[in-house]
Amino acid sequence: MNKNKSTQSVLVTGGAGYIGSHTCKALAKNGFFPVVYDNLSNGHEWAVKWGALQVGDVRDTKKLVSIIEKYKPIAVMHFAASIEIAESVNNPELFYENNVGGIDSLLKAMFETGINNLVFSSSCAVYGAPKELPISEICPIAPTNPYGENKAEAEQMIRDTHKSTGLSAICLRYFNAAGADPDGELGEAHEPESHLIPILLDKVALKDFDAKVYGSDYNTPDGTCLRDFVHVSDLADAHILAMKKLLNNGQYYSEYNLGNGRPYSVKEVIECVKSVTNHDFNYQILDRRSGDVPVLMADSSKAIKELSWQPKFNSLKSIIETAWKWTLNNEFN
Repeated sequence: MNKNKSTQSVLVTGGAGYIGSHTCKALAKNGFFPVVYDNLSNGHEWAVKWGALQVGDVRDTKKLVSIIEKYKPIAVMHFAASIEIAESVNNPELFYENNVGGIDSLLKAMFETGINNLVFSSSCAVYGAPKELPISEICPIAPTNPYGENKAEAEQMIRDTHKSTGLSAICLRYFNAAGADPDGELGEAHEPESHLIPILLDKVALKDFDAKVYGSDYNTPDGTCLRDFVHVSDLADAHILAMKKLLNNGQYYSEYNLGNGRPYSVKEVIECVKSVTNHDFNYQILDRRSGDVPVLMADSSKAIKELSWQPKFNSLKSIIETAWKWTLNNEFN
């Protein structure tokens, strides 16, 4: 795709990854030119279809500055990060280096080049194990794992930068991202995969009917964790709305939860996967994983009201159907 001179560029760090690539498609659909900056450690070159690809590490401030000077983006969307909660528990040093070091480098590059609009990919992991449900943005920040600590620290750095320099920024706190591009052009392809829905779908597709459930003794109706799943395309739409709010408001800062407000248990997800794929399978009950919390459920009313965000995929079945289509049709699994 060639950049049209009249098209405004947006720098998308981690834009070759799962949520980043879906957001790049949404940016292009809305008339923007996404410039993907990714080291391809977890992202995929094939997922960069709507703009430019610059290969580099977000901790390389000098290179970031050169890319910003070249493309002159009107805003930055920051997705680049290590994301696996279990790995963050086992290797916290790597996560702090990548996630906190990454946002520090990016903020320096933005300040040096005068870029003032940032949409940050945050997480509901900043809340930890909440005492009240659903979770609103006023709930205490109390992460229970290094990944959540990373996101909370990054948010604090962004808030402090907003106060000191006037940086305009929005932190989007995702709940459980899931699903795939309804057009079949993109989907979830982590290596290795650690998210429940694609793991189950891959097992069905490969006829490896041996799923695992981590913990069945939580204080929930069926003993398994409850999660609030939100479709990746709905998350992408939220990024566009957040960026437009920044462009229209100047020196603005806020946080927004993004979820559907209806949690599903691991066992409910398994049953829905069986229904969508028309395949039965067994599963093993294993010990709990360190860092997991029993229930996550979003109150997204702030995003709905202030960003005019409206999720299009508001049922687990509709989310899984798009992911199953991707699993069956793509060649990268």
